[in-house]
Amino acid sequence: MKLSLLDNSNAICGLILIVFGAAFAIQSLGLEIGDALRMGPGYLPLVLALVLIFLGSLILINAFRSSWLQAGQLAWRGMLFVLPAPIFFGLTVRGLGFVPATFICSLYAAFASERMRPVTALLLALGITIFSTALFSYGLSLPFERFGPWLAW
Repeated sequence: MKLSLLDNSNAICGLILIVFGAAFAIQSLGLEIGDALRMGPGYLPLVLALVLIFLGSLILINAFRSSWLQAGQLAWRGMLFVLPAPIFFGLTVRGLGFVPATFICSLYAAFASERMRPVTALLLALGITIFSTALFSYGLSLPFERFGPWLAW
């Protein structure tokens, strides 16, 4: 544990956000701004640049607050269960289809929590699969196969 008056990483991140926000704000001033009812092409970039400057300022202010910094343990379990799930999904969704790929990925990622039990993980994966299939396949009518060619008999 160490006492720090400045968190260097937050200070650098805050400054980077402020600099990029200022650069985009200056660039957007060359365009017609308009007003909230009749937005010109420079209105949205200017608003987003101001939001970026504001968030960068908050991070920079937070960097100067004195705090106790303690490095925590690396979350190996989370990395081993959460990070491979979307990679597996991307590699298998065309072959397995949307429903099996979603179910397997949800089931696998559920075990990132040490408190997750097998029955709860199965119910969670089933719920996510049903919701995702209903939303993306039926609700939004996205053109993908629910069950892929790898499962064809």
